[in-house]
Amino acid sequence: MRRMFLVMAMAATTAASAQKIADPKPFANTITADDLKKHLYIVAGPGMEGRETATEGQRKAAAYIESQFKSLGLLPGNKDNFQAGFPIYQDTLLNAAVEVNGRRFELNTDFAVNLNMAHSSTIYCGEVVFSGYGISDSTRNDYKNINAQGKIVLILQGSPPSSSGGNTAGNRSRFSPFTAMEAAQKNGAAAILMVQNNFPRRSAPIKGSPYLNGFRKTVFPNTYYISEEVAKAIMGADYDGAKEAMKNGNPQPKTYEADVKLEFKKNMNELTSTNVIGFLEGSDKKDEFVFITAHYDHLGKRGDSVIFYGADDDGSGTVSVLELAEAFVKAKAAGKGPRRSIVFMAVSGEEKGLWGSEYYSDHPLFPLSKTTVDLNIDMIGRSDPKRKVGDSTNYVYVVGDDKLSSDLRPISEAMNKKYTKLELDYKYNAPKDPERIYFRSDHYNFARKGVPIIFYFNGTHNDYHKPTDTPDKINYNLMAKRAQLIFYTAWEMANRNEMLKRDIPLTE
Repeated sequence: MRRMFLVMAMAATTAASAQKIADPKPFANTITADDLKKHLYIVAGPGMEGRETATEGQRKAAAYIESQFKSLGLLPGNKDNFQAGFPIYQDTLLNAAVEVNGRRFELNTDFAVNLNMAHSSTIYCGEVVFSGYGISDSTRNDYKNINAQGKIVLILQGSPPSSSGGNTAGNRSRFSPFTAMEAAQKNGAAAILMVQNNFPRRSAPIKGSPYLNGFRKTVFPNTYYISEEVAKAIMGADYDGAKEAMKNGNPQPKTYEADVKLEFKKNMNELTSTNVIGFLEGSDKKDEFVFITAHYDHLGKRGDSVIFYGADDDGSGTVSVLELAEAFVKAKAAGKGPRRSIVFMAVSGEEKGLWGSEYYSDHPLFPLSKTTVDLNIDMIGRSDPKRKVGDSTNYVYVVGDDKLSSDLRPISEAMNKKYTKLELDYKYNAPKDPERIYFRSDHYNFARKGVPIIFYFNGTHNDYHKPTDTPDKINYNLMAKRAQLIFYTAWEMANRNEMLKRDIPLTE
């Protein structure tokens, strides 16, 4: 029995040793310019319609990525599903109306409503409370000696003058509609009329911008932005005096009798987008995870003819994830698969505000505490014309490797020195980076949860977020080399004995 245990122990040691010294180069070499190009002409082709989140083009792209994961033999990352959906909301305006004493005012000519902020309601009210600047805090109370409970509040946009002659009181910032809304709500207002001087306006679209969270923590009273004509219909001759008093910091609150009807109706439409997730199970450390991510959404199309192809942003990252997945699958088929499990995730909603990764990090399918790293790829197919140092045909911006884990940079640099010999440019790690690149792609939603990250980036260029970001402009050889660096880095992180340390605090 003891001899049997000894033989088994020696076999396990030999297997672990063989795995440790396995050469990743043959598998990295399967990441080729030709394969990347083949995928990218599909992902960033006209058939994908620019891949805008929650559109048919995005769904086509998701289906293509899923088909590639399936063909490689990856397991679905969301139980038995390769796609993990998340809700997106979009409002459609049905009707908006403002009437004062029977006089009807026109939308966009004399009033406007923030479609996303407002909720469906109809209010008939016989009194309107004028509350000056609408301030109610420790420095000033424009609601003093008036009862706004259950009434419509009318506010003139502006800030009290400071004692030094400026346009602010003390350290008060410029007028904020949200501060005024909070004050009105605190004082019990049923609705808010906020006078603005930029009427008439261009007609607003009847569909609002999509948003991620339909369940707001605070529901404010509806705010109607109104012209001076609406205000005069309520306040009469008092309006001009109140406007002048605003300049002196001394508008007098007053209640006006006026029959006011405020109506707003909308449909809230619930849409769906998905992250596409493929899973490759590891061996002895299969309950720990390496994530490799890229966003596959882009800006869609304008009208029937203008397509934002998004070849570099982020078709380049998307197809690199496909090639990295293939390389790791081939390694596993050769008996040299990773010790840790690898999760390949193509994310949507990035261009809308990192939505897909935000939803994932708030609803993880794999424990974030066991996720050793996220290697995020967002634009690695082009060169930065603003980069004036080094070799523009042999570099990559490495972002975030100085944050969260002291293990990140040594591994990254060692793999690069041994295999790819790219120039690693740390420009965007600068604490005061004016572009705030570190915060602008999906890795950040892993980082904010404490997961170490590296973000690979080539910088922006003249085709960034334009219809001219097309597959013919990609440097496929450079892109393959960058993707191979990511493969080698992931290989090391998937096979090392320990998870990456989390020894550097997250800072904004």
